[in-house]
Amino acid sequence: MTAEGGNDDRELKARLEQLSRSLEQKRDTPQEQATQDSNVTRTGQAMSLGFRVLSEFVAGVVVGGFLGWQLDSWLGIQPFGLITFLMLGTAAGFWNVYRIAAKMGSS
Repeated sequence: MTAEGGNDDRELKARLEQLSRSLEQKRDTPQEQATQDSNVTRTGQAMSLGFRVLSEFVAGVVVGGFLGWQLDSWLGIQPFGLITFLMLGTAAGFWNVYRIAAKMGSS
């Protein structure tokens, strides 16, 4: 029985050593984990900024187009109000994008 017990002890010690090595490897890589976490954070921030820029631009064009269309229907001056306000909305969208970019550049 002692031979079997000694064999079991050797197997347990081998497993313990293997687990210890695995734990040491895991402890040695927190910088890699931090790097991966920061990459995920940067990607999320970049996507958030991209969606904000897109929504600001599209909102300017859509609001300008809607106001021009309404002005055309109220005053009966088709298509001049729509064209004028679409251009103004586009300019407002570009201005909003410029403000966001200037704010990011100064940070």
